[in-house]
Amino acid sequence: MNATERTPADLLSSALAADPARPLVTFYDDATGERVELSVATFANWVAKTANYLQGDLAAEPGDRLALLLPAHWQTAVWLLACSSVGVLAEVDGDPAAADLVVAGPDRLEAALACSGERVALALRPLGGRFPQPPAGFADYAVEVPGQGDRFAPFAPVDAGAAALAVGGEELTGAGIVARALADAEAAGLPQAPRVLSGLGYDTWQGLSYGLYAPLVTGGSVVLCRHLDRLGAEGMADRENSEKITFRAPLPH
Repeated sequence: MNATERTPADLLSSALAADPARPLVTFYDDATGERVELSVATFANWVAKTANYLQGDLAAEPGDRLALLLPAHWQTAVWLLACSSVGVLAEVDGDPAAADLVVAGPDRLEAALACSGERVALALRPLGGRFPQPPAGFADYAVEVPGQGDRFAPFAPVDAGAAALAVGGEELTGAGIVARALADAEAAGLPQAPRVLSGLGYDTWQGLSYGLYAPLVTGGSVVLCRHLDRLGAEGMADRENSEKITFRAPLPH
């Protein structure tokens, strides 16, 4: 980390410049058997396309509030970094009725209808697949985003001191996310360029830190697992060995 890395989006830009080919986010869903691995370059491309969609088609501006109704998932990580890129405050499990726009997974669509602004739905299908039929009242992320530009530049500079993330009743600035993630990494004793395994949800700061921000701030990568409890002890050992894990986040309760 250097002095120019003041927001999560800055960290991603530095990672892209340093080693675009290395893995950044590996996602497992142990209920379906899905596995997807995204290099820094691939992840950054998804972030750029999503940020262009957010800033362009959705007309989001710095300071807008986005209710993020998604589980721990690689596409959720993309949205978090896209919000950071634009300057939009991402509120995890936020109230759609109080948000300027909402992004929701397939099991949160009814609640998301309370948002009077733009609504985006994610099918969360393997390989970023679209809904068989677009849900009424929503844009389908998998339809709208692939055609967006591969490079992103914000219309307005992003203030690292502005609120960027709300989770668990707490708000953090962009600079605050970076500082807290670095403090978490140091306190947990993360090794250099760690390969972190996390089965925690994204609905707490701890889950977000281990599952995205701490690996990013330390030049590492994350193996993000949903339904990790289905693996069992032997499966967990196999996962750690095959993915070359160097640090395991606390197991979810």
